[in-house]
Amino acid sequence: MTFEITVDGRPVPALPGQTVGAALHAAGIRAWRTTRFGGRPRGLFCGIGVCFDCLVSVNGGPVERACLTEARPGDQVTTS
Repeated sequence: MTFEITVDGRPVPALPGQTVGAALHAAGIRAWRTTRFGGRPRGLFCGIGVCFDCLVSVNGGPVERACLTEARPGDQVTTS
């Protein structure tokens, strides 16, 4: 029973219990932000909440780690 989240205006399918990071990875999105210095691509790195490479904002809230944030139907995710 999939549902959709919206990432930067683009629909992305997700499964119940799946994190935002896992949904992005499953959709083939491997990088969604860049480093401040050098502009290197970043996305999931550790996948367990130790690093801060997968930061996103969900529903206009503060940035949080996509690998720890459970996707919910209708979430509006923005990347930076």
